[in-house]
Amino acid sequence: MKLHYDLHLHSCLSPCGDMDMTPNNLVHMSMLNGIQMIALTDHNCCKNCRAAVEVGKEAGIVVVPGMEVCTSEEAHVVCLFPTVEAAEEFGAYVEKHSPLLSNRPEIFGEQVILNAQDEEIGREGRLLIGAADISASHVVDLVRQYGGGAFPAHIDKDSYSLFSSLGAIPPEAGFRAAEITARGNVEELKRQHPALSGMILLQNSDAHYLEHMPQAGPWIDLPDPTAECLIQAIRGEITPPWGRADT
Repeated sequence: MKLHYDLHLHSCLSPCGDMDMTPNNLVHMSMLNGIQMIALTDHNCCKNCRAAVEVGKEAGIVVVPGMEVCTSEEAHVVCLFPTVEAAEEFGAYVEKHSPLLSNRPEIFGEQVILNAQDEEIGREGRLLIGAADISASHVVDLVRQYGGGAFPAHIDKDSYSLFSSLGAIPPEAGFRAAEITARGNVEELKRQHPALSGMILLQNSDAHYLEHMPQAGPWIDLPDPTAECLIQAIRGEITPPWGRADT
């Protein structure tokens, strides 16, 4: 089944996420944009995933629970999970391996936890944008222990990416997919980094504001429209057809 996707979205739980990025707004804006599968990937936390998945089930859109982890090298990696429970268990692990820094909302913004009715049920007190004590070389194996899959985020950006931090994707890390921004020169990146030629090259929005959520473009053709099947593709266990917005 050909699915238009956006697998890198932030809610109002991320300190840099706008307060309009609620579970209902994320799901319904995606529907308006013609997207059938999204992933909620807040910084170092999964506490709005449960609400987003519930809203998605009601609306008929696949919501994959996830997280954008900041590794010890200060590189961002998107981690996706088959269930909310698995995501929350991984979130507890990340919390234990993150710096104990308190959020300062006046500087970094609020970190709001919502239910499926977009009602506030709490606020995350720890600052979510710090680097966790998790190496980029080990995150794939770690996420796999929770049934998930992972890919490096926005590798062509000059900050918070594996290329900017390490100069390359560590071959021992075991990534089978990677995210390149819409502006990234895919062919030039493949020439510079031949390992990319064998990967699914995802194109996501990394949206923190509703107005940055794009119309449908990138797609992947999965045997089943489920988080489990998507994770199989990200882990290299199946090789479905896929395309970026420009292909």
